[in-house]
Amino acid sequence: MDQPALLEMKEISKEFPGVKALDKVSLTVKPGTVHALMGENGAGKSTLMKCLFGIYHKDGGTIHLEGKEVDFKSAKEALEHGVAMVHQELNQALTRSVQDNLWLGRYPKVGGVMVSERIMRQRTKEIFEQLEVHVNPNAIMSTMPVSQRQMVEIAKAVSYDAKIIVFDEPTSSLTETEVEHLFRIIDMLRSKGCGIIYISHKMEEILHISDEVTIMRDGTWVATRPAKELTMEEIIKLMVGRELTNRFPPKTNQPGEVILDVQHISGRYTRLKDASFQLHKGEILGIAGLDGSGRTEVLENLFGTMTREGGTITLHGKPIRNKTPQEAIKNGFALLTEERRATGIFGIRDILDNTVISSLKDYLIGGICLSDKLMQKKTDWSIQAMRIKTPSQKTQIRSLSGGNQQKVIIGRWLLTKPEVLLLDEPTRGIDVGAKYEIYQLILDLANEGKGVIMVSSEMPELLGVCDRILVMSGGQLAGEVDASNTSQEEILTLAAKYV
Repeated sequence: MDQPALLEMKEISKEFPGVKALDKVSLTVKPGTVHALMGENGAGKSTLMKCLFGIYHKDGGTIHLEGKEVDFKSAKEALEHGVAMVHQELNQALTRSVQDNLWLGRYPKVGGVMVSERIMRQRTKEIFEQLEVHVNPNAIMSTMPVSQRQMVEIAKAVSYDAKIIVFDEPTSSLTETEVEHLFRIIDMLRSKGCGIIYISHKMEEILHISDEVTIMRDGTWVATRPAKELTMEEIIKLMVGRELTNRFPPKTNQPGEVILDVQHISGRYTRLKDASFQLHKGEILGIAGLDGSGRTEVLENLFGTMTREGGTITLHGKPIRNKTPQEAIKNGFALLTEERRATGIFGIRDILDNTVISSLKDYLIGGICLSDKLMQKKTDWSIQAMRIKTPSQKTQIRSLSGGNQQKVIIGRWLLTKPEVLLLDEPTRGIDVGAKYEIYQLILDLANEGKGVIMVSSEMPELLGVCDRILVMSGGQLAGEVDASNTSQEEILTLAAKYV
């Protein structure tokens, strides 16, 4: 006999101006199971969950929780009824402590008036011990790496004692060890009868952790299958509506002479102690390492967003300083940052503004006025080249899916015609079809003679796209490997060298 459903979403529809985001999508989650939700960027996964969570008001359909019809008008109402969500884009009070973020809006009080620090501290300790989360409750959020902030957000969702927990790309900022930890937490929740909705583009994770998989495409339901009956190839075909035989495009670039020579760079007030390497014309150079190894700091040092303590940078044989991002852009550098929401997009501005912001000088007429026609033309090029799903150029970028936001930022930097493109987690939160397109764009840049430096937490990505891989450990360069003649084991061994 089938288990009664914990959650039933039937024929949910949602429209935004110019686009039908959801068209009669249904989803059923049973107690004590993990139900994966998959689809390309813009397929409607996050929109469906926001309709459940009360962030969006659905235009049609019904939602039943434990057999009772619900229609939450706010996230607060959803949480009070036992539905919690760990969002892909972290939205935290960065100047407050971990403990404050955990209990924000629901501080435990004595006599209904005074906030009790003692009760708050005790409950925080109990939750962290239960989940084996090793984070200082008094630490200020802004001082912590993204992975630890993500674990705090997961602990917060669990603290609501929720019946349904939605995880939206929960491992995008986590190391392999932290992913295993998250899976232990999910198994614990599953054993308590909790229903988990798990959104991810990482198919290995989906097949490992899920009981059932629902696949969406262009705002519609495509299929729901038991995870054990699916293969990666079948999931990809259902997601994109076609066969995708290769995860990575064939490597056609031919690295040439050295264009960038970096010697002994170190950062002030950061983990980066010493890094020396060279980048060749037409080369894709990967940077691997554990969280906190100094990978991101290398890119920030080169781009001038970090104060350099020491070291030299030489481009085409000429010493450069890159003390500020403006100077770096002038010298032909571009940086795609790790956290697109915090440091990549201008959320309240439209796609046109977000696309042309770094190359405004190219659209000046007579050195005075900006040409709307030229900016629109270049934005059109970016939308077409990056296959950005958007109703128009005037759509606010924050209304796009995370993957489409990432494509807008990549298009922005391509318009600056960079000599050296610095990419920090370029495919984080992006579906398999769009990943291939971005890999092809990176390869095209290398074929044009540009140099690309790419940080990634995904080992198969580094091995499939890069020519060489630098491995960082404890703020130092632990080694360098040939991507075509190495293994994940060798890279992980180097990554642990100075830990």
